[in-house]
Amino acid sequence: MIMNELNTIGLFPSLSTFVDQRRGELDLISEERQDDLKQLAGYVRGEIQKSRPVQLTFICTHNSRRSHLTQIWAKVAADLFGLQSVQTFSGGTEATAMNPRIVASLKRVGFEVDVKTEDGSNPTYAVRYSEQAEPLLCFSKVYNESPNPAGQFAAVMTCSSADQACPIVPGCDLRLPIRYEDPKVSDDTPREAEIYDERCRQIAREMIHAMSLV
Repeated sequence: MIMNELNTIGLFPSLSTFVDQRRGELDLISEERQDDLKQLAGYVRGEIQKSRPVQLTFICTHNSRRSHLTQIWAKVAADLFGLQSVQTFSGGTEATAMNPRIVASLKRVGFEVDVKTEDGSNPTYAVRYSEQAEPLLCFSKVYNESPNPAGQFAAVMTCSSADQACPIVPGCDLRLPIRYEDPKVSDDTPREAEIYDERCRQIAREMIHAMSLV
């Protein structure tokens, strides 16, 4: 894919600016992480060549922070490069809730996020990035629960705890660790917003780079 094909889906303006900034940050991705992202791109490419839906499930311990960010950014990046068959999901080794700090960080970079359904301590959020795309519905769940796929998917382990707890992910075609530091360490500190936004930027640049390689 060529880079000037980006934003054909009509990203919200501030989000489009954010994406343009991340495109110029390849030098911030280590060679080791670039190799992992190439594996992810290779899986996507292979499924497309087989004319199959591309299903990516991003897994962290609580399905509250990193797995949601990777699910969202992988879908945005896939749409930007015209990879319409890519479907993204997220889950945890246990269910909690999508953390409000992630919601706040997404809003700061240009997403529109609303509560779609109140469900006690685990609401469903509608995450929008374009008027032309269906919103992503995000809530916490165990990685093998509906609506996540039970077979023919790649399991991307986004934290070391989930990676260690799930040495085997039933039904997956590929199990790939792409770990991120937990922004939770900054909760209730003066650097909270800064650290959450830093993780959002990192995940955005890496998912955009991965999809650009397909």
